[in-house]
Amino acid sequence: MMNKVLSLTVSLALLVTASVSAKQASVLSEEQRAQLTQLGETALSSDLAYEIEESLTTEVGARMIGTEGDKRAIKWAVEKMQSLGFDKVWTEEVAHFQWIRGDVEAKVLAPFPQPVKAIALGESVGTGDKAIEAEVIHFNTLADLEAAEADSLTGKIAFVSYRMERFKTGKGYGKAVGARVRGASVAAQKGAVGFIMRSVGTDDNRTPHTGITRYENGVKRIPAVALSNPDADLLVNQFKRNKPVQFSLKVTAMRNEVVTVKGANVIGEITGSELPEQIVALGAHLDSWDVGTGAIDDGLGVAMVMAATAHIGKLAERPKRTIRVILFAGEEVGLLGAKQYVINQKDTLANHVIAAEWDFGLGKIYAMQSNVADAAVPAIDELASYLKPLGVAYNTANQGRGQSDMGLVTDKGVPAMNFTPDGTRYFDIHHTENDTLDKVNPEDLQQNTAVYTIFAYFSAQADTEFRSSESASK
Repeated sequence: MMNKVLSLTVSLALLVTASVSAKQASVLSEEQRAQLTQLGETALSSDLAYEIEESLTTEVGARMIGTEGDKRAIKWAVEKMQSLGFDKVWTEEVAHFQWIRGDVEAKVLAPFPQPVKAIALGESVGTGDKAIEAEVIHFNTLADLEAAEADSLTGKIAFVSYRMERFKTGKGYGKAVGARVRGASVAAQKGAVGFIMRSVGTDDNRTPHTGITRYENGVKRIPAVALSNPDADLLVNQFKRNKPVQFSLKVTAMRNEVVTVKGANVIGEITGSELPEQIVALGAHLDSWDVGTGAIDDGLGVAMVMAATAHIGKLAERPKRTIRVILFAGEEVGLLGAKQYVINQKDTLANHVIAAEWDFGLGKIYAMQSNVADAAVPAIDELASYLKPLGVAYNTANQGRGQSDMGLVTDKGVPAMNFTPDGTRYFDIHHTENDTLDKVNPEDLQQNTAVYTIFAYFSAQADTEFRSSESASK
């Protein structure tokens, strides 16, 4: 009932906004503004995005690149786009090496023996047949580990206990993620035989967070794991007793770089009626880690951009420009699909008029920022007026960048739109077994889908050159 009232309220608000825009030489015609209003109302009242999300998490689940789940996801995405009425659907192959997670057995041996919950960081090596048993050396931050003397960790396990801070914008992630990405190599350079860290997460669940770790060339590869936040606290408390801490770590992960596995970008379009070669690009990443069911990261994005495009595709007349959905492969292991897309589309990137992705947050979108030519800013002003009734504030800095995969695309000069959702709780479940469908709020998903639907339709209809002359030369 509340959503129906919200829908009607927004519909009326959009109509009022449209009439105001008309007096200000609107980018859209009166008929297009009316269609935009109808699309917004449709998205706000539709369960389509949630149905897509439920289908993905139920019929596919976890889908790390190269796994059976990933193969199912590619097939699912092709069939789903076709069933939703996309005009064209195809795939682009993406290759990577094989990594098998295996299991982790971790426990404190002394001074107070206790088992702890840990998970292998993505693409970590294993410990071999036997567990590593060694003294743990505690560091508060990655910077402290980097400052350790050479060879000071020989035969020891390094532990970084830095705890991520919670912010609506998710900005605490940047300060915390460096230890996950670089910690193992830094520790190995000091002589360590293993690396453990507090999970990059804001929760207090005994559920550790995975995520990619990187090994530097020429540096010994050592096993790397993350502890749940409560278990990291437990380890820190043991250190407070001023006694040596002994630890046992067994990791059965397998990193098979001689074995090539295949994933794929899945791409679908509704073809423009007047300017089919001009592309409005909507992105999300299809892959997930092999824990949970990938509902939030990035099932939400997949559902959102597919539903938004399907709503527009059901109109009696196609918009002027083509709307393209790109479900990227291998985002979790290094934006592999985006890198391949930029290579494959190098001759057509100039035809991408504007791009946006969803890969963060699980609450409502509350802000937007573009990165377009100065001459196109008045059009973005108008778009912002249509989205304001949905609770989306307009950041006029015009310095936005595409999220995740789409960041690589927009770095090539494609104009960007960045929509900012509430990420307060995102890192409670990010990269954990708890990334499941029950965390999805259907009404928030409707609002977000409405934002992307309005953005895509507006961009496909507007007779606006969003690209600057500088970006056109990239």
